Amino acid sequence: MNYCTHCAASVVHRVPLGDNRPRHVCESCGLIHYSNPKIIAGALPVWDEQVLLCRRAIEPRHGLWTLPAGFMENGETTQNAARRETEEEACARVDVGDLYCYLNVPHISQVYVIFLARLLDLDFAAGEESLEVELFHEKDIPWDAIAFPAIDIALRHYFEDRKQGVFPTRVFDVAPRAR
Repeated sequence: MNYCTHCAASVVHRVPLGDNRPRHVCESCGLIHYSNPKIIAGALPVWDEQVLLCRRAIEPRHGLWTLPAGFMENGETTQNAARRETEEEACARVDVGDLYCYLNVPHISQVYVIFLARLLDLDFAAGEESLEVELFHEKDIPWDAIAFPAIDIALRHYFEDRKQGVFPTRVFDVAPRAR
């Protein structure tokens, strides 16, 4: 960051008075610009024994499979963001249920919140950001082609929890992928 978004003056990178880490600070108007993690909200849409996945039409991870999820917008709740992302990516209507997974991804400054969701009907299709959308039984999920580690973790735990019929809220820290 080079310029203040409030007054357009140059900013400096320093520790503001009363803080403990460097921030971009405007020396003209005094505004402190905070850089905070991005929240990704998504749904784990279910129809009977199947889960709805989207094959990505955009980067990152073009062509790989994921749950419908994306960055929250200002002014919306996490549940509304999960519902909107499902509508945008899968053209699907869902009843968003309980929070299922909360996944910290600190190495890329992201937090995932994934909600259990019930598909309301089988009227779904690939949205603008998806190449295709498909319902999968656990045995048919393309595990080697899951786009993001957080999604892989959520799916694997969902199928384990489904065997017990109990879906506790789960919290995970996601490590960087091994290269």
